[in-house]
Amino acid sequence: MNTARTNLAVSLFSEILTADQLARDRLGKLLPKGMEISHFSMLNHLTHSTEEKTPAQLAKSFHVTRGAMSNTLSRLETSGYIHIRPDWDDARRKLVTISPAGRQARDRALAAIAPLIETVVGDLGEDKVRAALPILRELRIRLER
Repeated sequence: MNTARTNLAVSLFSEILTADQLARDRLGKLLPKGMEISHFSMLNHLTHSTEEKTPAQLAKSFHVTRGAMSNTLSRLETSGYIHIRPDWDDARRKLVTISPAGRQARDRALAAIAPLIETVVGDLGEDKVRAALPILRELRIRLER
C-alpha cells in the first residue's frame, strides 16, 4: 500500500464530496420554491435531449435506482413539467419528454442559479475552470465503469 497515494486519493475525494455538498446546499436555496436539484437536473437534461427517453434510460444516465427516478418523474409530471406517455411499440414502456412549462421552469431555475455559478467561475478564473474540466470529466468516466 502506497501511503502517499492513499492520502492523495483521500484528499481528492474529500474535496470533491465537500464541494458537492456545499454546491448542492447553495444551489438548492436559490432554486425556485418547490424545485429540487434533481428536478432541475432532469429538466436540464431533457432540454438538451432531442429524443424521448424511457425512465430506465434516465435512471441509468443519472445513476439512480428506477424507484428514485420514478419518484422524480412523478413529481415533475404532477407539476406539468414533463409528459409521460406509453410507448406505442411496447406497451410495457413509457416515454418521457419535457413540456413547454418544464422548459420555462428550467429557464427560471437557471436564471436563479446563474449569478452564483458565474461568480464562482469568475473567482476561480476561467483558465482554472477550463483546466479542471477534463480532469473531472475523466474522473467521472472512470467512476462510471
